[in-house]
Amino acid sequence: MSRINSNVPSLIAQRHLARSQQSLGLSLERLSSGLKISRGKDDPAGLIVSERLRAEISAVNQAVDNSLRAINVIATTEAALDEVATILNDINSLVIEAANQGAFSPEEIAANQLQIDASIDSITRIANTTEFAGRKLLNGQLDYVVSGVSTAQLADVKVLGAKFGSQAFVPVRVNVSASAQQAQLRFLGPGISTTAASVNITGPDGVVTLSFPASATSNDIVTAINTRTDSTGVNATALGTGGASGVSIQSIEYGTNAFISVKELNNGTGLFNVIDRADSTVTHTIGRDATASINGVATTADGLKIKVSDSFLSVKMTLDESFGGGSVALGTSSFAITDGGALFQLGPEVNTNLQENIGVQSIQANQLGDALVGFLSQLKSGQSFSLVSEKFKEASQVIDESITQVSTLRGRLGAFERNTLEPNISQLRITAENLISSQSVIRDTDFAQETSELTRSQILVQAGNSVLAIANAQSQSVLSLLGG
Repeated sequence: MSRINSNVPSLIAQRHLARSQQSLGLSLERLSSGLKISRGKDDPAGLIVSERLRAEISAVNQAVDNSLRAINVIATTEAALDEVATILNDINSLVIEAANQGAFSPEEIAANQLQIDASIDSITRIANTTEFAGRKLLNGQLDYVVSGVSTAQLADVKVLGAKFGSQAFVPVRVNVSASAQQAQLRFLGPGISTTAASVNITGPDGVVTLSFPASATSNDIVTAINTRTDSTGVNATALGTGGASGVSIQSIEYGTNAFISVKELNNGTGLFNVIDRADSTVTHTIGRDATASINGVATTADGLKIKVSDSFLSVKMTLDESFGGGSVALGTSSFAITDGGALFQLGPEVNTNLQENIGVQSIQANQLGDALVGFLSQLKSGQSFSLVSEKFKEASQVIDESITQVSTLRGRLGAFERNTLEPNISQLRITAENLISSQSVIRDTDFAQETSELTRSQILVQAGNSVLAIANAQSQSVLSLLGG
């Protein structure tokens, strides 16, 4: 057949050529961009998945940046706390030096007091000036705000961490199921009646030997023990009117770390036998830790001090003696955490499980210490524990508590960095690697495969052009039929 109005071979050649050119253009686009999917039409389903992966990768990378920034905040905080710890050690040395009154003149003690005043002011200045990107770190801005604490029940409360989630506040309920007790032994009788007795009395702070004459009354025994309380950590009270029922000997502190040992040195003559709370004849006894729960979670206790730590609440507190000590009635106490803490977003989603909230208490001088032993600011001139007051033991206890608080805070921050932030960064980076690898499989160009497709398309385009030329020339053969 020889028709010229419809050159079907040419149309077929054009269609194949167009397809080859389209394939060639697509290969060139993929090779020049490095992407297998540039537009939705390239792979609609692949585009949806890859866009979701891109969003996840971006979120994971931001979570890594958040964790790195948190590490920088902690490093800045800890550097300041290290300096505060050094200053506290210097203050401690000055107090111990001043306590050596027999070899230390009043003028030297006054000079030490001036150094202590300057050091305490330096600690407060560090607390007020340590900041990161405009955020104060140690002035209490990152501490928790509590409301409704009954100081008649809870002598001291420190919130270390709390997650609010969608709650406006975190309720805290303390339930004491068994009170803390001091170590206690009782000497029965009105006194030493027949023969003199020598007794070793040992407590948490040390041991002393007391010698009682045969005429010693219960009141004499009480006086002798109480004059040595600083050396033993043990005191005594008379039982009954005028001590007619004997003497109660108890530790100052509460809990299983508090103990009393009473050992008679008169070859076991039985002149100073003592009994415990169960009326058993013993020579050694310990106290009892409080048993309590916080929000239904069992606490770890040390005497009147209790604490709990889980992923949603970390708090420690000291029970007042009238609430959790001795033979008081058991009960509950409640308060609320209403605000505060440093919130760190550590995961790729805004989710309570992917956040950490940690409290950083103020280290100002009037905040270091506690209501039980006193505060560091009380060591300044004119205050109750200044060197002039000669209350060196009390001052030393305040410093010990301050050092403990600073070192504990540094430990918590260090544990948060090492056990939370650094593993979190490692895990997120591994997650990012896997997500990027998955996205690459879906979206990125395989150059080995695509260059092969390019070569194929180039050949097909060239062949198509040649075939189209032949098809177009074929129609001209009808001219020979016209004798042209």
